[in-house]
Amino acid sequence: MTFSNIGVVGCGLMGSGIAEVCARSGAEVTVLEVDPDTLAAGAARIEKSLERALRANKVSQEQRSDAMARITFSEDMGDLAQSELVIEAIIENEDEKTRVFAELDKVCQRPDVVLASNTSSIPIMKLAMSTSRPERVIGVHFFNPVPVMGLVELVTSLLSGPEAVDRAADFAEHQLGKRVIRSQDRAGFVVNALLVPYILSAIRMMESGFASAEDIEAGMVLGCNHPMGPLALADLIGLDTTMAMAESLYAEFKEPLYAPPPLLARMVDAGLLGRKAGRGFHSYA
Repeated sequence: MTFSNIGVVGCGLMGSGIAEVCARSGAEVTVLEVDPDTLAAGAARIEKSLERALRANKVSQEQRSDAMARITFSEDMGDLAQSELVIEAIIENEDEKTRVFAELDKVCQRPDVVLASNTSSIPIMKLAMSTSRPERVIGVHFFNPVPVMGLVELVTSLLSGPEAVDRAADFAEHQLGKRVIRSQDRAGFVVNALLVPYILSAIRMMESGFASAEDIEAGMVLGCNHPMGPLALADLIGLDTTMAMAESLYAEFKEPLYAPPPLLARMVDAGLLGRKAGRGFHSYA
């Protein structure tokens, strides 16, 4: 096994999914979350996901129980001290992520620890330079829902060391069974550099009155055979996360296609964040 002791920082939608797949691979997992309510909700989400996997015959009852038993839920950063790999999966905010990496640099005691970020758009170099060991920092970007989606983006900064990169690639590909694609350290990486302009274009089209939300969705689902329309996809991702990705891409490239539309900004201000809030471009009541 590439990593047998894994830490996950954040127990939201992504963090809980990452913790689940790591535990199902046989690793001991410690999930850190400073908010006890979020920690409890994440634990419940993992249990529910494993129940679905059991009903779908993707895991046995024994595998389900073993995976849950391998996960420790904690509010103490010190519990990550002996982790071989730590994956940060908190909100898409550069200042918050930088703070977490600076703390991990102080807490993690193993000289061979790999510090990874699940960021979808923030340059890895910025996070790496908040530590004293930038050669051990990489991007390992999962996709939602983590137990279902088969892709991981592996992102290396200018200073990422080959040993850490090779171990992370082996972890994602062989330990977790994901398809690994590699990206240079540019905001958005491969997938979101392509996806975000597509979503923003759909929002602008709706905002201008050029087409209704229903017609935009039908056009891409029935006309292009996409599994869901761009507005529904934004709701699934979370409009706050979509906004953060757009801002990060625009800050890096200054291209108008990356600029967040005013409608997206107003919806985020109003708390209409998509599925997790019960309402976004569509209603999920």
